Amino acid sequence: MPRRLMRCAVPLCVFLAGLLAGQLPLAPSLAHVSTASAWSATVPEEVVRQASSARLGRDAALADVSGVSGTAVWAVGQTGLWDVWRNRGIVTRWNGASWTEVPTRGDATGAGPLRSVSAVSDNEVWVVGDGHDGVPYVGRGGGSGIDRVVVPQVRAGDWLRAVAAEPGKAVIVGSRGGRVLVVTSGPAWKVHEGPDGVLHGVALRGKDGWAVGNNGDEPLILRMAGGAWKPVSLPGIEGGYLRDVYITSAKRAVAVGGVFTEDGTTFPLILRWDGRKWHRETLPAGDAELYGVTGDGKGGYWASGYDAERPGEAFLLRYTDKKWKPLRGEAGAGDRSVRLQAVVRTDDMTMAVGHVLADDHYSDLVETFGPAAGSPVR
Repeated sequence: MPRRLMRCAVPLCVFLAGLLAGQLPLAPSLAHVSTASAWSATVPEEVVRQASSARLGRDAALADVSGVSGTAVWAVGQTGLWDVWRNRGIVTRWNGASWTEVPTRGDATGAGPLRSVSAVSDNEVWVVGDGHDGVPYVGRGGGSGIDRVVVPQVRAGDWLRAVAAEPGKAVIVGSRGGRVLVVTSGPAWKVHEGPDGVLHGVALRGKDGWAVGNNGDEPLILRMAGGAWKPVSLPGIEGGYLRDVYITSAKRAVAVGGVFTEDGTTFPLILRWDGRKWHRETLPAGDAELYGVTGDGKGGYWASGYDAERPGEAFLLRYTDKKWKPLRGEAGAGDRSVRLQAVVRTDDMTMAVGHVLADDHYSDLVETFGPAAGSPVR
């Protein structure tokens, strides 16, 4: 797809909100209205447990979530979304009963919008986003607070979108000057600049690592091999882009995103890795897009996103019985739009975070899903 199609006009409020949340480079998210949905079925084995809020305040949104257990879940986002100069990055922790904001420390300017979080343990949590000093923000900490980490190789103008961490290692991805950027921790931080494009998601598991995004025309995936990150072959998908990736093993991974078409419709996109190559999953051609993906390590997957044909309901896809099936939250009152930006699976709970847009104001949203009473867990 020509890059000019990626610059089509969007409503100003949608554009600014997406821009401040770090969701727009090379692949804009558009709001659409329709009366029917291609995702007509629901998954009976898992239902919405609760739709709630982390109570972050007015015009707040959550961008990412990561957990080590059902009583140690971390989420990041921002408040004051409409105010570019005075918005504030938020780190909050779920203890199984309530959310508690965790302070960012050691930096007089403070954190701006935070886009990604990765919890290695409850005492080692990494976050990335923007700093109010014009330099990207990288933080590390635990329940008592998050401290800013100085990464000399990261500079003003770099855009950091996602972080994945394991004990002794963190990988941060984004873009620099129109090219993909990978920043790796260690005894010394290392920077890799790859092909043209931007990376939106990254995942690590032992020696395996995947980073996903797009080049403005098609999806882009890089693989970690021997400490280096190299592009891999993909099915040709004009207008496609990827937002997130989840690794189960060396032979199993899932990446999600969307396909932007010339008529303004966005189709959901899911690619699956079988140990040899990436395959495109067959999905209904509904007007929807996917932002986050998680798994249970046993072959089950959940992808969070937005269904433009039923915008007032929280929307996920669940991989069960060898098919992707919709899983929805309850419809709210009034004219509203719900986007679930990220999802995590801990214990028997699926937790997705994002925001609700209603009357030109944002509210952070937390949706939890789990087995219905008396239903077997699959």
